[in-house]
Amino acid sequence: MKQNKGKLTALLGWSLQAIEAIDKMNRPFVVVGPPEFQSFADAHGIQFVPWVFRHLEERADELYEKLKDLNTTVAVPIYEETVEWAGAINARLWNNPRIFHKTLLLRDKGLMKRKAQLAGIRVGVFEEANNKEDIRYFLKRINEALCNIDEDDYAPIHVKPFDKAGTVGHYMIRRIAEIDQIDDSEFPLLMESHLEGQEFSCEAFIHNGKVRFLNITEYVKLGHSNFVPASPSLEKWRPQIKEAIEKLVDAFEVDYGIIHPEFFITQEGILSFGEVANRIPGGHIFEHIENAYGFSPYQGQVLCCNPDTAEEEIEAFFPEEVVSARGYSGNLMVYPNVKVVEKLNIPNNLKNHPFFVNHNMFIPVTSKVAERVGFGNHYGTIFFFGEDADEMRSILQDYEKYNFYQ
Repeated sequence: MKQNKGKLTALLGWSLQAIEAIDKMNRPFVVVGPPEFQSFADAHGIQFVPWVFRHLEERADELYEKLKDLNTTVAVPIYEETVEWAGAINARLWNNPRIFHKTLLLRDKGLMKRKAQLAGIRVGVFEEANNKEDIRYFLKRINEALCNIDEDDYAPIHVKPFDKAGTVGHYMIRRIAEIDQIDDSEFPLLMESHLEGQEFSCEAFIHNGKVRFLNITEYVKLGHSNFVPASPSLEKWRPQIKEAIEKLVDAFEVDYGIIHPEFFITQEGILSFGEVANRIPGGHIFEHIENAYGFSPYQGQVLCCNPDTAEEEIEAFFPEEVVSARGYSGNLMVYPNVKVVEKLNIPNNLKNHPFFVNHNMFIPVTSKVAERVGFGNHYGTIFFFGEDADEMRSILQDYEKYNFYQ
């Protein structure tokens, strides 16, 4: 840490977990975040630069000057909308314009699929849509290629924004009539064919162009439940998965930081690329990694984002994948199935299960359930930890449709 004395790490975005993690590392940092967190930062002695992450082209130089004056050495993106900002800042700090342009690939779902395809990574069929007629044509052509003549037999397509995180703005279209649910203001959009197989994500920590730790997160249901590390039935494909990750790292020229790609894999081991992000994953995945392996992935991100981190420090920080895990850490994100919440019901069988850890579900101040965005806004999470992957998957499936909110 001595070589970093006086040099600041800038966290772009607001995350208490990230702030607490870097504070424990005893290295100086500054948080660049929404102005509404200024009073909290002042009360807790957090060096803070209030910032609204808009108008990148016009204001990136201004933020760079502020951070340079503070002796900042690296910018670390916390959430999706700060990835390009971190690229713009680091490109100036390290005098390498390509850093910014590489982050653009990691923010545009269309560009990233083209880049992956050019690198020889298997992707689905995809096109860009400027209007609803483009989607109708794509849906028909995909199913003509599959010889699905009757609309009742149509394979679905997926439509999503180019630059939104997770499932925000994501539509699965099976019928021509479903296209009308998309508002004209949402265009342009990315269209892609449905990929078969089990969906999962990876969290790859990269330093000096090498993968230093690779976690595989098993999705039980996308947007609802997952656990770490993955079950043996998925981990058996780790060699193929790692090879695909290394192809991604080379193709996108990722030298430092983390990537969070999503893949699909069939029972035969055929791997298809979904998309990739360059920031902290959602779904409590970082918390699961820490529960399972005992190290802070937030600290791992800070170490990997900084070119000045010594090789010895990287090697000493990360444990061995899978075999060093203390158990399986999972969660179920709970969505109300009612329009108005009157009470919270947690069954005794759940609370008495040996894998149950805790939950943060709550009775909302406003009883009316908020409108869903993406696959929904969850109203709390139930956390589990245990030593058996099959039992972890089973309990997550058992309570997936349970009506906790009534």
